[in-house]
Amino acid sequence: MIDLRQLRENPDRVREAQRARRRDPAVVDAVLAADETWRESTAAFESKRAEQKTRGKDVAKAQGEEKQALLAEVKELAAEVKQLEAKTQEVLAERDRLLRTIPNIAEGAPEGLEEDFAVLETVGETPTFDFPVKDHLELAEGLRAIDMQRGAKVSGARFYFLTGVGAQLELALLNAAMEQAASYGFTPMITPTLVLPETMDGTGFLGEHADEVYHLDKDDDLYLVGTSEVALAGYHSGEVLDLSDGPIRYAGWSACYRREAGSYGRDTRGIIRVHQFHKVEMFSYCTLEESYEEHERLLAWEREMLARVDLPYRIIDTAAGDLGTSAARKFDCEAWMPSQNTYRELTSTSNCTQFQARRLNIRERTEDGLRPVATLNGTLATTRWIAAILENHQQADGSVRVPEGLQRFLGGREVFEVLS
Repeated sequence: MIDLRQLRENPDRVREAQRARRRDPAVVDAVLAADETWRESTAAFESKRAEQKTRGKDVAKAQGEEKQALLAEVKELAAEVKQLEAKTQEVLAERDRLLRTIPNIAEGAPEGLEEDFAVLETVGETPTFDFPVKDHLELAEGLRAIDMQRGAKVSGARFYFLTGVGAQLELALLNAAMEQAASYGFTPMITPTLVLPETMDGTGFLGEHADEVYHLDKDDDLYLVGTSEVALAGYHSGEVLDLSDGPIRYAGWSACYRREAGSYGRDTRGIIRVHQFHKVEMFSYCTLEESYEEHERLLAWEREMLARVDLPYRIIDTAAGDLGTSAARKFDCEAWMPSQNTYRELTSTSNCTQFQARRLNIRERTEDGLRPVATLNGTLATTRWIAAILENHQQADGSVRVPEGLQRFLGGREVFEVLS
């Protein structure tokens, strides 16, 4: 969540940030009003508690009828103190509830655009073909790489089996991503895919995003993650980190689950938008001051991975109004999809500044005391990349060239051949 002190000192900045995100700035005034009520309630509680303590000392000195009268008064004061304490906690909970509805303050993100992003750079030339272009599912069916029909039979719509070279290609992608991450000092992690409510909420994926998340209710009260970012953010919750040697970096490999609520009718063909997939996610803890350079580094590592699989792509700077709850700024890399004649997102990297760490109570020790760290995340490879690789490297006979950067992870294979 945002810094309450910042909101108190500069509410106009937070109101403007709300407008930039197309949110109602009135919540700022609601938080300030609740904060003032909490202060007044706290002052009343502390005053009455001090009076109770004073009267308690008087009881010890009194005798007879005076003592009985004071005991009755102290009993009445105790009831008032208990009532005021309960009210103070209730007001505090309401203030914090309102505060948690305010998203992170965008920093540097474009505003007032016709589209929800600004294109920063286009990399590589889009391929041209002298034969009819197939989409990734048609290609995969010829390679026997994806089985959507049986996926739907077993699990329902938007599920699939990766078979044969499809499964091998995903493993090659994810292994290449983990190898690259480890070479840059990331600690490889296989993360949990079920997390507690406080972990999911701490990363900002509940609230307005709750309809995207699978929830196991009944006696479990656990959430299926849509990214290993959630588990990696919660890994150091409640801890004080030593960042004197620079950022702490993890690369998480996990299955990911998304309900895709509200996307019915969009990208229902193939594996562009599905309920389950695998992903390697970079995650960094660092100081707020270093987070801006770290964000550029994460983007550079994403670009390196895209170059490895020889995909044309563009980099977009997401507009403030389209940012997720936790992000202060977000860059996406979108690969060219020949069958759709457009670019589609493959990677995303966000600087969440201190927003998640403040919620999860992750701090660093400085000369001025403890303060929240900054957290950042970035995609390094995911199942969706298979679609872009198949389409951009397809050949006239339906076979697909294997990107040179992945051949080592596929036993030296150079081409995926069509199976009769």
